[in-house]
Amino acid sequence: MNNKDGKPVTQPDKSRIVSMAIIFVVLCGFSFYMGIIFCSEKDRFVTMYNQNSIESPKESSISSLQIKYTSFPECSADYQDYTPCTDPRRWRKYGSYRLKLLERHCPPKFERKECLVPPPDGYKPPIRWPKSRDECWYRNVPYDWINKQKSNQHWLKKEGEKFIFPGGGTMFPNGVGKYVNLMEDLIPEMKDGSIRTAIDTGCGVASWGGDLLDRGILTLSLAPRDNHEAQVQFALERGIPAILGVISTQRLPFPSSSFDMAHCSRCLIPWTEYGGVYLLEIHRILRPGGFWVLSGPPINYERRWRGWNTTIEAQKSDYEKLKELLTSLCFKMYKKKGDIAVWRKSPDNNCYNKLARDSYPPKCDDSLEPDSAWYTPLRACIVVPDTKFKKSGLLSISKWPERLHVTPDRISMVPRGSDSTFKHDDSKWKKQAAHYKKLIPELGTDKIRNVMDMNTIYGGFAAALINDPVWVMNVVSSYATNTLPVVFDRGLIGTFHDWCEAFSTYPRTYDLLHLDGLFTAENHRCEMKNVLLEMDRILRPWGYAIIRESSYFTDAITTIGKGMRWECRKEDTDNGSDMQKILICQKKLWYSSNQGSR
Repeated sequence: MNNKDGKPVTQPDKSRIVSMAIIFVVLCGFSFYMGIIFCSEKDRFVTMYNQNSIESPKESSISSLQIKYTSFPECSADYQDYTPCTDPRRWRKYGSYRLKLLERHCPPKFERKECLVPPPDGYKPPIRWPKSRDECWYRNVPYDWINKQKSNQHWLKKEGEKFIFPGGGTMFPNGVGKYVNLMEDLIPEMKDGSIRTAIDTGCGVASWGGDLLDRGILTLSLAPRDNHEAQVQFALERGIPAILGVISTQRLPFPSSSFDMAHCSRCLIPWTEYGGVYLLEIHRILRPGGFWVLSGPPINYERRWRGWNTTIEAQKSDYEKLKELLTSLCFKMYKKKGDIAVWRKSPDNNCYNKLARDSYPPKCDDSLEPDSAWYTPLRACIVVPDTKFKKSGLLSISKWPERLHVTPDRISMVPRGSDSTFKHDDSKWKKQAAHYKKLIPELGTDKIRNVMDMNTIYGGFAAALINDPVWVMNVVSSYATNTLPVVFDRGLIGTFHDWCEAFSTYPRTYDLLHLDGLFTAENHRCEMKNVLLEMDRILRPWGYAIIRESSYFTDAITTIGKGMRWECRKEDTDNGSDMQKILICQKKLWYSSNQGSR
């Protein structure tokens, strides 16, 4: 056949059409069949979980993760103070430039220790709070360096089987109480609830933070693992909040505008060097209108320079550089008396708006997230506070204790965060904390002091314990939604962390670890065994772990816990759900029988 132009018309191959039609019919039938199977399986899955919500635990048909029991060996005795990511054994691998060796450097997977960290010989359950603030057992922290090197400054002294903490320090050898009294005279906001959260850089044995607890100010003491030998371990043994850390080349693991006050008492940080990056980091984590307190060099250099092994000209130069840098960062001198100087961060953005485009340090560009603080390099630029959060500044935020239950401005940063979700979270954790106290009668007594909420959202668990003799370290996963600004805005403290790595603390420093669905959230990244071994490392003997987790994981956790010499029992949640259970685990006290190295 030809078309109207006379060109031949090609006829379709009938056999090909038939073949394609058959394939099409087969594929449609197969898809329909798979759809029926999928829908029936989905319905069965939903039905199973609906049934489990009303079944008793014995009747539950929920499958669970099964693993083989393993008895973990003891680490050698010389690992009794093992801090995996700040291990002095590995310092030689890193340069001393800007003390980079003191930062976090976690071992690779093939170097991880899969053994149980032993306590020192003669270890005893810690002295209970508040007595622990003034004394601890020598055998629990058997390190004499501070006692020998700082004896004239009265940081601590050894008496018999105990270390005694007289409350002295380099800049307050006559007692921390008098030092803080003078500070309160300079900063009245310390007495009216305006100042609630503080950070102490270079904390010594945390006597400053310990004194402030009675004054309603919650201080996070910060110090690296260095030749001072166990500063942070002493602090935590005393029951004072502390964490291992150093301002070096990485940001501190806190969001911007976190603390109401920052303090440095002769911490010898070179504030004006390297483009002022160290002071820029203090500026980032300090709330607008917050205070920076410095005592020691170069303050009061006119009278003190001889005792600092320097010249008056050098100290005067350092002081002038410091004042110039602080002015460029929109700090203003607030008050000064004797060895203490107080500067205040600008309460609004008027000063930053006036900075010239070519000023130094420059304002940070938008490529650096202000709250990015997990292995984030320090940069010599100014993080300007976000003008959207006007109620987050010290002049606007609610005073303590009202601040605890006021919905923070920065909850709007959280996806689906709102006043109603905040209030619901608060109400939920009040109920759940009450349930925990029935399961662990020691919670709420002086037997439990140092508490960690390993994967908090808004700090609701910590808020529910606010009237108990505890303090809570609120941890937000570096891979989770950033809710840590909300925690700080409530007047609580916390840190970013990745639970695939070791936490920045010494062994045996927490009485209670709490986690809610951590393995459900992180099992695709972090190996359960390694997380539990890390929990064992930082948990004190006779301490508890409250593990609120999917029923799928509870049997496996119990099996691993048994291999770590834990005793675990399974309990119902406060609402009796079969989808989720609570494991109450207790770590037992044992002493090392292994003197060899591993």
